[in-house]
Amino acid sequence: MDDKTILKRISELVDEEHQLRAEAQANEEGTDEESRDRLRDLAESLDQCWDLLRRRRAARSTHGDPEAQGVRPAPEVARYLQ
Repeated sequence: MDDKTILKRISELVDEEHQLRAEAQANEEGTDEESRDRLRDLAESLDQCWDLLRRRRAARSTHGDPEAQGVRPAPEVARYLQ
């Protein structure tokens, strides 16, 4: 996966997150359980994508191989400070 593909995926995830949040705001009852679960999944996927992109860029800047970087498990990248 190249940087362009990762950035495209990030954009798709953010768009879906915005859509779910907008729907939740429009719904007076708030976010249903299914939407909350999907938002949590989106946040984990975004964490993984950003982590992969950062590590690919770091590898490139240190003359490493960005292609050697892989997606880390969600628990490993969860709650990283942005």
